[in-house]
Amino acid sequence: MDFYKTIAALSEGCVTEQRSKFISFAVPVQTTGEVKEIVAGYRKQYYDARHVCWAYRLGADCRLFRVNDDGEPSSTAGKPILGVIRSHELTDILVVVVRYFGGVKLGVSGLIAAYRAAAQAAIEKAALIEKMKGESVSFTFDYASLNGIMRIIKEENIEIISRKMEAEGEMTLLIRASEVENVKSRLSKWVNGFVPCKNN
Repeated sequence: MDFYKTIAALSEGCVTEQRSKFISFAVPVQTTGEVKEIVAGYRKQYYDARHVCWAYRLGADCRLFRVNDDGEPSSTAGKPILGVIRSHELTDILVVVVRYFGGVKLGVSGLIAAYRAAAQAAIEKAALIEKMKGESVSFTFDYASLNGIMRIIKEENIEIISRKMEAEGEMTLLIRASEVENVKSRLSKWVNGFVPCKNN
């Protein structure tokens, strides 16, 4: 449960149904701002396409998602795309499907099947990766405590995000989600106090 799946890089797919062409793109994203920028880019690139439909899911907890049918009948494009994302248990991903109309109406079930197949085509070509669900924890400490802190970091295999040594030390760590309370408990005897983390 401490890891989630996403894609490593952009991948593309294409399916044809009744002369309509569906070009699909699976893109790694982390923010809604990235999504807006990427979708706008595809709209500009494929300005002559009938529809540019998409769905995304963001965050290690997969709670943030949205779909867009871009003029197709309601729930025939965005939802099927999101369904494929969910079936692969992916997050931090945007899937865009560009449709060039071929002159033959596909009907509701035909559209759902075509958008699902297009999303699947892009995701099947993607390299899947696992990322750790982590929480950033910041704290201040006296220099005399550094060795004790570093021993815990080594034993728990924790990533140091930043370290600052001025009048007193300040450090930010990335800790596996399920180990946060345990690590904070171990660190508490060595640190002056935990501080709000800018990276959270």
